[in-house]
Amino acid sequence: MIEFGSLTALLLTTILLASSLRILREYERGVVFMLGRFWKVKGPGLIIIIPGIQQMVRVDLRTKVFDVPSQDVISRDNVSVKVNAVVYFRVVDPAKAILQVEDFMNATNQLAQTTLRAVLGKHELDEMLAERETLNLDIQKSLDAQTDTWGIKVSNVEIKHVDIDESMIRAIAKQAEAERERRAKVIHAQGELQASEKLLAAAKILANQPQAMQLRYLQTLGSIASDKTNTIVFPVPGDFMELFMLGQKQRDK
Repeated sequence: MIEFGSLTALLLTTILLASSLRILREYERGVVFMLGRFWKVKGPGLIIIIPGIQQMVRVDLRTKVFDVPSQDVISRDNVSVKVNAVVYFRVVDPAKAILQVEDFMNATNQLAQTTLRAVLGKHELDEMLAERETLNLDIQKSLDAQTDTWGIKVSNVEIKHVDIDESMIRAIAKQAEAERERRAKVIHAQGELQASEKLLAAAKILANQPQAMQLRYLQTLGSIASDKTNTIVFPVPGDFMELFMLGQKQRDK
């Protein structure tokens, strides 16, 4: 009878000891409650929990990722688009993640959806398409500021897709074509302006230097003389005509 009682006591002690031992991995922490009140955060490694008096909740500290479902967003220029994203976050304070929110995973997901709509609604469609890095950073900062009280750090937010209606895609294509034409006309006008400025400067130099004008005549004559089919009419310089008229008057005298 004594041996049976000893074996029973030993068995109960073994069961009690086994149920009080917990092993936490390197990336895990245990939020321990004593009689319903928060006591401390333990781990990693082997920890002892007093059965019936203490309870432990495991918390994973690794980075988690979830997809934000496609959200209907109306941009600042009243364009309706569908946007989805992916969010990376991790628990940095296990106690807050358990005490401050019931389900931090679901809470962060819901908050990411509302934050995505709120932030993107402040920007125009062109910014959504061309400035994703800036928008990702804005969403990440806004989301991280709100989850800080939950002991959660949002490390990154990436916009995956911005879906636009077919009619809006055609309108954007027309706008892009008009923008290319505008740039081409501006570049052409700038080229004409620069050319006219250079021609004006050249004309001033030739007007102040008659010899330069004569050299220009000779260059032009050389360039067109290579083709024998051309008939060349070479203008007589004004100073040559003055000399000719002066000689004619002297002969008349």
